[in-house]
Amino acid sequence: MRFGPVPIGQAEGAILAHSVSLNGKRMRKGVVLSANDIAALRGAGIAEVTVARLEPDDIHEDTAAEALARSLVPDPDAAGLRLSKPFTGRVNITADGPGVVVMDQERLVALNAIDPMITLATVPPFQQMTTGGMVGTVKIISYGVAQSDVEQACELGAGALRLARPVCCTASLIITDIPGGAGDKGRKAIEARVSMLGMSMCECGLIPHREEDLAAAIAAATGDLVMILTGSATSDAHDVAPQALRRAGGRVERFGMPVDPGNLLFLGDLGDRPVIGLPGCARSPALNGADWVLSRVACGLSVSAADIAAMGVGGLLKEIPTRPMPRAGRKG
Repeated sequence: MRFGPVPIGQAEGAILAHSVSLNGKRMRKGVVLSANDIAALRGAGIAEVTVARLEPDDIHEDTAAEALARSLVPDPDAAGLRLSKPFTGRVNITADGPGVVVMDQERLVALNAIDPMITLATVPPFQQMTTGGMVGTVKIISYGVAQSDVEQACELGAGALRLARPVCCTASLIITDIPGGAGDKGRKAIEARVSMLGMSMCECGLIPHREEDLAAAIAAATGDLVMILTGSATSDAHDVAPQALRRAGGRVERFGMPVDPGNLLFLGDLGDRPVIGLPGCARSPALNGADWVLSRVACGLSVSAADIAAMGVGGLLKEIPTRPMPRAGRKG
């Protein structure tokens, strides 16, 4: 692509690179200059403009952005995503419903290394989305790029972005209580999380914080996903809640996670149903480690002990430099 200032007489058919003010009106950058545009510029006393002119092997910014977006998401309905129409070298990719973003990160990094003028920005992997949320944006920075580079980017990015939609429809919440405890505090915050994932809370029970009572409640739960919020913090892999899951015939995959807030989460299953032991911080609507696990599990994505261990990098979710004793006096 050729770029630079040219006399008005040589500008017809080129792309105006910088907006120009004409008698109180604005000729916007990006317009392909016509004979009428040239006449208007001359009439305003403008003798020179900065333009971009594509070479024969270049693709216009809008054409390039649309090609790359359609390669990333070849079947938007199947991927749970929507593509905007191209504009100023940009195509926005948005969520068609609630879900979790799944991507081939290695290929997307390679795509962004082809040409600095060809860019894709996305949310982080496994980001939870709501309907209409921005998942990514393709932006061609220059007015045109080499067709060969666009083709390489399309090949690398082919099908590398999708939205995993919720596969769980219902959730059961079991809350245990202790004398003088929190009772069912936090229920509304957890119901909101469930709702944001397109699920419904089919039941919520408040029971004594005893292993036998909790085991019975777990076994009787009817939701596609079972959540446990204990009145007393779970502080060991053999504490009341993990032991109750085992007693009900379930399995504990992992207790504890390197995400703060959210350390005291545990994850397991009862047959083919996932079971999440929520940390105490789940009583608050603020983001915590349980959100990361709940969203993936609800969308049918496997979450192993190794996956949870990997969440530690980037897992410090909230802190302020002015706090004198970070995390002081809190468990959860």
